[in-house]
Amino acid sequence: MTRPVWHCHIAMSLDGKIARSDGAFDWLMPYPPQEFDIDAFHAEIDAVVMGRDTYEIERGLGEWPHAGKPVFVVTRRPIEAAPSQVEARSGDLRALADELEGRGYRKIGVEGGGQLIRGLIAIGRLDVLEMAIIPLVLGDGIPLFPTGTPELPLSLVKCEPKSGGALHVVYKKAE
Repeated sequence: MTRPVWHCHIAMSLDGKIARSDGAFDWLMPYPPQEFDIDAFHAEIDAVVMGRDTYEIERGLGEWPHAGKPVFVVTRRPIEAAPSQVEARSGDLRALADELEGRGYRKIGVEGGGQLIRGLIAIGRLDVLEMAIIPLVLGDGIPLFPTGTPELPLSLVKCEPKSGGALHVVYKKAE
């Protein structure tokens, strides 16, 4: 069986932040995610892995964007009134990754946050990093790559300018 592709699609500020210190992402509003191929990303993935904070943000946005797909939320706390196919998972991230790979998924979407991404890099499970890079220096904020993130050599696949000076970039793990 071929190992699935672990594909992260995320937005960050020019200084590498994915949210303000309080978790707010109002600075992203002028940049529609559709401009950065988020719909194609959602169509291609078989399952989603995300951290608890990302889950709470997506739940608060209204319509659940992952209907019909299994979603695994990495958290230590139970999830109340979760949508169908959402599972809270805690414990060993490598064991979860091995389990998901054993289910035969072709592409697993990673939607943050930084702690989850750091953990996936540490166990060799981040193959594609697709980003909307927003031309804004937030200063304080939640980093995409928190302290302790291991080195990950990448190769540029795509770099496309978007409206407002943003960039849509795609990197693959270097061979």
